[in-house]
Amino acid sequence: MVELLNRINALILNPLIGLVFAISFVVFVWGIIEYISSETADTKREQGNKKIIYGLVGMFIMFSAFGIIRLILQTFGIPNPGYPFN
Repeated sequence: MVELLNRINALILNPLIGLVFAISFVVFVWGIIEYISSETADTKREQGNKKIIYGLVGMFIMFSAFGIIRLILQTFGIPNPGYPFN
């Protein structure tokens, strides 16, 4: 059972969290570029500001999910495979 949970964590959950974190980071950077490039257009600045906020919220949620999974593994004494951080 422990081996199955380690495989699910290492092969499914962590890569999925990393992918969604990367997408959130891209949205965040896209929002910054959109915010900076539209100096006078208020609607573009507002859209850029929303993308920045959505990107930050997404990164926070993914970082929290990684922490919760790690907490659950340690609580039940399941050894952490060390992916992506030790």
